[in-house]
Amino acid sequence: MSKIHNAFTVLMGISTPIVGAPMALASGGALAAQTSAAGAFGFVGAGYLTSSRIREELSLARAQLLLSDTDPLPIGVGYLAWQLEKDPSSAAGLLNVSLSNRVQAIWLAFGNNIGRWIDHIRSYDASSGREERTLIFVQVSSVKEALIAIQDWKVDVLVAQGFSPTSLSLRRSTASHVGAFYLAVLPKDGPPLLAAGGLSTGGHVASLLALGVSGVVLGTRFLMTKEMRTMAFDRVRGTMDWPEGVNGRAIYNNTVKDVDDGVELEIVRENFNRATHDRNPDRMLVWAGTGVDLVTEIQTAQDVVRELHADMMKHLSSVLTLIAT
Repeated sequence: MSKIHNAFTVLMGISTPIVGAPMALASGGALAAQTSAAGAFGFVGAGYLTSSRIREELSLARAQLLLSDTDPLPIGVGYLAWQLEKDPSSAAGLLNVSLSNRVQAIWLAFGNNIGRWIDHIRSYDASSGREERTLIFVQVSSVKEALIAIQDWKVDVLVAQGFSPTSLSLRRSTASHVGAFYLAVLPKDGPPLLAAGGLSTGGHVASLLALGVSGVVLGTRFLMTKEMRTMAFDRVRGTMDWPEGVNGRAIYNNTVKDVDDGVELEIVRENFNRATHDRNPDRMLVWAGTGVDLVTEIQTAQDVVRELHADMMKHLSSVLTLIAT
């Protein structure tokens, strides 16, 4: 496979500037591992998982990548910072599971005190004698947040999120608009900038690279769903503590229908929990962003990465034909 060479791919040691988003309840160890195995970079979505469940997902990733317990793990883990802030006493344990597994990166998003968790990660790396530091991705929704992340937190990768939440967003803008805007106002010597939100094709990836971003984050492209906005899943799961203005899109299924029809919440919750355990899409939560209508078949993660990369390279090559010498 031909490679893209820029600040982000060099930093990560990958062939293509594509990142699989850390989607709660969707991005597990298998998906993250297979995304990375294809030359992109995959994340596990820690979401609402316990330490033991995170450890299980990382063990699964190791097994799929044929790595020993002592090998560095070339995937990342994404955390909801507001979840960490709800119980700081257990937050260190959640982070340490990933850090002790020597994951390559940690993604932090949606919190009021993200700097605290960055300090924890840096301190852990220093005390453990880790040869290569854990790379820190921070998702931002404003220029103010981005400047803090760059200047105060010294993050390794910045993720600018448009509005198409498989992973979620505060702003209603496309990834191309967000990417161009951030590039215009952020320091030129800042960390690699990734764009996210509503991306599904290699053409999308190519257009953003042409704008000057270093890479893209895709969520829905790795799923196959119909979409619908609702608070039903948060009510059923008891996850109503999201910061104001953050919302998401997911499949409309029987869980949402029951909430809309006024079925008693405890009954809906019991059915939802059973479906989640059984992986039954008729009632479990499956996120789906605005790019879902461009996904026409179910593929393996590796096939998705290869298809995106090939499509991206085709569009980038066609741009070159427009230049007259």
